[in-house]
Amino acid sequence: MATTFDLSGKSILITGAGRGLGRALAIGALHSGAAVTAFDLDAERLAELRQSFPAIATQVVDVVDRAAFAAAALRIGRIDAVVNNAMLIRYDPIEAVDDAILDRMLAIGIKGAIWGVQALLRQMDPATGGVVLNLASPTGERGFPNTAVYSMVKGAMGTLTRTLAAELGPRRVRVNALAPGSIPTPGAVAITPQEEYARRTTRIPLRRLGHEDDATAASLYLLSDAASFVNGEILHVDGGSLASV
Repeated sequence: MATTFDLSGKSILITGAGRGLGRALAIGALHSGAAVTAFDLDAERLAELRQSFPAIATQVVDVVDRAAFAAAALRIGRIDAVVNNAMLIRYDPIEAVDDAILDRMLAIGIKGAIWGVQALLRQMDPATGGVVLNLASPTGERGFPNTAVYSMVKGAMGTLTRTLAAELGPRRVRVNALAPGSIPTPGAVAITPQEEYARRTTRIPLRRLGHEDDATAASLYLLSDAASFVNGEILHVDGGSLASV
């Protein structure tokens, strides 16, 4: 990480932290001084993360399960910030969406985020409050073919962010969202052809794809006291793509 913000003394829970942006953010928060707990459903990915970074606490958790989420969060103790990153990434034509796909994507993306917020509210210090960071996406704000369910969930993250910013602000809880653009994480690469990334590069105003460090630096800012008066915002880290549409 080229850029860090001081998170010393902060206890941060990050969901979906086994790989991709969640993993990058967990490492970045650790380097910024935070005590980090990583939730993920994939035990092997968490074991690799823990082996590489022993200071990161890991728990195998299905974020859809409210009781399991609450029990795992309780083991952390005090929580100062939660990053709702967990999401099943799938792009399907609308005719291919079935009950199983729809239910799982909605549950991970929306239920998991709500359970994360509830965990923070139960376990934060009321005197100092807390921070919620939701992972949104430009797909939630403009049309992309074959992304109906994914875009719907990410659009909901924007709505949830603004609503909770108004609701929880009086309780000293800041709620913001990060909306990364084209960043070739392992999950995205698995479902995106290389020629599509090449096409995007020519359309992004900065003429490059994003990197995990770009999203991590922005996330650390929103989690830190440097953003103490930032609430209800969606920060786009997309090279100017949304602005140029």
